[in-house]
Amino acid sequence: MKAISLGILDMSPVLEGVSVEEALQQSVRLAQMAEEQGYERFWLSEHHDMAGLACTAPEIMITYIGAHTSTIRLGSGGVLLPHYSALKIAETFRMLSALYPGRIDLGIGRAPGGSAHASIALSGNYLAHVSQMPSLMQDLTQLLQNNYEIEGGQVQARPIPAQEPECWLLGTNIKSAGLAAEYGTGYVFGYFMSDNDGQKAIQHYLDQYQSTSLQSHPKVMMAISVICADTQTEAEQLYENWKSNSQAQGGSTEESPSPIVASTENIIQQLQQLQTEYKADELLVICPLQTYDERIGVYQKIAENC
Repeated sequence: MKAISLGILDMSPVLEGVSVEEALQQSVRLAQMAEEQGYERFWLSEHHDMAGLACTAPEIMITYIGAHTSTIRLGSGGVLLPHYSALKIAETFRMLSALYPGRIDLGIGRAPGGSAHASIALSGNYLAHVSQMPSLMQDLTQLLQNNYEIEGGQVQARPIPAQEPECWLLGTNIKSAGLAAEYGTGYVFGYFMSDNDGQKAIQHYLDQYQSTSLQSHPKVMMAISVICADTQTEAEQLYENWKSNSQAQGGSTEESPSPIVASTENIIQQLQQLQTEYKADELLVICPLQTYDERIGVYQKIAENC
């Protein structure tokens, strides 16, 4: 990237009536394109029992995509911490970091990732688990800093890699921003899925940030939905087509209340303005269009003009 640090957040959507096998291969194709075009990160989301989204285990996709790419950073956007053991997540992402040194990001989320019934099937009482998010974050960050103890005994998340995964917390409000600040992780504000005051949340994170051995200073990313075409008219037409299709299907699996819709001439200006307004170090881009080729085209246009 020439002017803006950009990554891609992929949800492995099942589009165009394709099989889940093909949908997952399209994520590999997108990651390879992202690497070729100079994107710095490629993240995969975690969802459960959603017919339109194929990735239930980003850690598996990271391993597979890592074997089919060379340099781009790979991460979760994010692993849903309330469902899991902090030790297991730390072990998994440290192992990934040992396999792909300097390329692994551990993005953490607190959402259920699916319906109430799917959440119950996955880990039982989700509301009880999510209420423990602060202690889970503490456990995870202590494990990644090799200072975790339980019942008086030290436990280490092994293997211990030469380079730790970068740790980020995804969120859409001041509560998540506060957790990221308290435990010294990066913070990703989900602009594409929130009507909340992102500037207020990010400022809270910046003001309250506590340095740790994981990360000495605050880092902010914005996850945004973008539609780009050669002209503004074409971009707006793509947006209208997407919106109509989403409404016809009774709502999209990738809701996007705040998309950036721009021509190739104006895209860099709009992204830079958003980055400045929100004090973001990087932007994590999502394209919600209905075909894989359309999405690839948008990501390429963004890369070529930013």
